[in-house]
Amino acid sequence: MPKPETVAQEIRDNHGRSYRVGESPEELIGRPRSSVLWQAWTPMAAVGVLQYGYGAAVPALMERNGWSLVGAIWLLAAWTVFQAGVGLPAAYLRERHRIGPRPVILAGAVLSALGLVALAHSTSLLGALLGYAVLGGTGAGLVYAACTSTVAKWYPERMGRRVSTVTGAFAYGSVPFILAAVIGLGPANLTPVLDVAAVVLLVLVAGPGLFFRDPPPRWWPAEVDPRAWALGSATNPGRRQNPPAIRDFSPSQALHTRVLPVMYLILLGAGAVSLFNAAFLVVFADGVAATAGAVALAAGLFAGINGAGRAVSVGLSDRLGRCRTLNAVLVVQALAQLLFALSAGTGSTAALVVAAALAGIGGGGFYPLFASLAREYFGEQSALEVHGLVYSAKAVGGMLGIGLAALAVTTWGWGATFAGAAVVSLASAWGTGALRRPGLPSTLPLPRIPEQQSSRYAV
Repeated sequence: MPKPETVAQEIRDNHGRSYRVGESPEELIGRPRSSVLWQAWTPMAAVGVLQYGYGAAVPALMERNGWSLVGAIWLLAAWTVFQAGVGLPAAYLRERHRIGPRPVILAGAVLSALGLVALAHSTSLLGALLGYAVLGGTGAGLVYAACTSTVAKWYPERMGRRVSTVTGAFAYGSVPFILAAVIGLGPANLTPVLDVAAVVLLVLVAGPGLFFRDPPPRWWPAEVDPRAWALGSATNPGRRQNPPAIRDFSPSQALHTRVLPVMYLILLGAGAVSLFNAAFLVVFADGVAATAGAVALAAGLFAGINGAGRAVSVGLSDRLGRCRTLNAVLVVQALAQLLFALSAGTGSTAALVVAAALAGIGGGGFYPLFASLAREYFGEQSALEVHGLVYSAKAVGGMLGIGLAALAVTTWGWGATFAGAAVVSLASAWGTGALRRPGLPSTLPLPRIPEQQSSRYAV
């Protein structure tokens, strides 16, 4: 005898937000929602190679194609523009239910694979720009948007931690490729290696992407009471340190607040430093470390900790608060730049390895914090679009932290460039002091004193 279908109920919390409660994931998609998490994790782990693995392939690309360091690195800067730039339009379409996650991720799979194929066979910068940067960057951005938005919809009560788990795979999923590239990638085997990587990427992204589905709008898991969760119960321990938005802001309303431009500038500076480290670490370490093993260790630590640290930073922010944790993460990133500068001046491999680990902690931890701040400052209704606005700062950060940094390295040297990166990271950390939830009064109103009483205090 078939089980009767569960009737969804509409529940409101003390903030007036509504939740659709009653339907289980098994009824909606025929499997537990944990499957959605792992289906998103796999494509993100695969597509992150285009960003975090590119720096490891730069020496082989330069030798095979006769490119300069500036030319090779500017390709990654252009890739970043398209990867981050596609996030906002994708969020707009996803937020308004104009398109589901499946066509987004499948399109991203094809474009990302074509980007690697173009990089494998193009010896001209123009061909690589059109293939790797334009097609590959757009594809990676679509995969990123589809995975993060789908997981966020299926885990509304643990959104920050679950999304950070998925975005973490974007970084540490590239570690095997980085290690193999540092040790064995060269101009002779570059083309077949990238061709094989393109096929593997297509399978790992498109395969799980075929099963992507969204829950109904405002869906909420039946085992969690949304009213108790909104009040900061044991199921939502971070609510007391991170209270919800005063109201829901539209993207245009968010743009007219003071806090969103501040968030944009902080992410621009922090992202520029993080991307600078991701792009140049292998090239820099190759001139400092005595062995390929030490270079692989530093690069692997950076990417691995960069990814794994994202979930850790969200967990810490539940206890310490988002802004306090964001400040600490950016200070750690600044310290890493100073250690890189020390390694450049002394040739110390130990300083290089420690700096790479600290850069991993600082360079990844701030990304999920901005996603959480977007919801807690501007509400749930347009959270994907508002975060897309903030995340687009990564495009500008890529041009500064990768493109202009390449010119700085060739002009000023490694030590001065790393010192400048430390200043940028510290400035971003200082900017966190200006983050305030919009809608709150900036000061308490002063009490009005009657004129007769005020004359007593006249001098």
